[in-house]
Amino acid sequence: MLCSPQSFAWNNFGHMAVGWIAYKHLNPDTKLAVNKLIAKNPSYSKWKKSLPGNISNDDRDLYIFMLATTWPDQIKGDSSYQDDGTDGGNTPPTDSGATTNVGYADKARHKYWHFIDVPFSPDNTPLGLVPYPNVETEAAVFRQVLASNASSGLKSYDLVWLLHLIGDIHQPLHCTSRFTATQTTGDSGGNGVKVCATGNQNCTNLHAFWDDLLGPSNATPLQVAPVAKALPSVTVSPADLDVHTWVDESFELAKGATYANPPIGVGAGPFQYDQAYAASALSVAQKRVVQAGLRLANILNTEVK
Repeated sequence: MLCSPQSFAWNNFGHMAVGWIAYKHLNPDTKLAVNKLIAKNPSYSKWKKSLPGNISNDDRDLYIFMLATTWPDQIKGDSSYQDDGTDGGNTPPTDSGATTNVGYADKARHKYWHFIDVPFSPDNTPLGLVPYPNVETEAAVFRQVLASNASSGLKSYDLVWLLHLIGDIHQPLHCTSRFTATQTTGDSGGNGVKVCATGNQNCTNLHAFWDDLLGPSNATPLQVAPVAKALPSVTVSPADLDVHTWVDESFELAKGATYANPPIGVGAGPFQYDQAYAASALSVAQKRVVQAGLRLANILNTEVK
């Protein structure tokens, strides 16, 4: 029931859109604090150099913040980091390394921190266990550190992870795995379900389809910003800080919208989806990205010291 090594939750475009929305809703003191913490990330200089030289300091800080949301996915392709655990690094190791929190000295990729995959079954297939640790448990750890007097180095590491994980939590397929008679160990958050647009032979898996809804993963922050700015308005209360509630929302959306039957039938597929499904999926994805950004801003404004 774990996500494949190729899986992300929202691609870079989606995560940077979450970052754009969050940064635009930070108060001035929080912006100053998070900018200082992000500057301690080992990729900071690279991010800074990747941006045009003629942008303002405020835009530079915004775009670097957006890039920082993608760092936990960036290290999946960085040879100086290693998979830990089994199943390509998606099943947590049984030792204390699964929950270690020591900052940038940790060279484990911790892929299992990106999801929770709460199981369900439409045909009464026995369910597997919820993996531990997971995106919900680690978000709680990082929030606690950011609200503490921990070192700035550890806070920097926990910040960039938290920026990413709040986005992950809002991708429905990072919060569930479907168990069926033909997939008795789960479908790995939709990674085991093949889908194709009607009349198109170029198929993908359901998880990747949802990851890519917002735009291409190779987009730059400057390309993402106007799209993020144009996303539909969503109302989020400043008191909306309960990660478990957000996981439950994604779980229910997965059952009702992501695995909508039709067109996504029971089993591995391939299933053909039509324009109506694609349009509905995009609408859900846009709302979830906006919610993620606003809720992330609430967390940072409330808890970052």
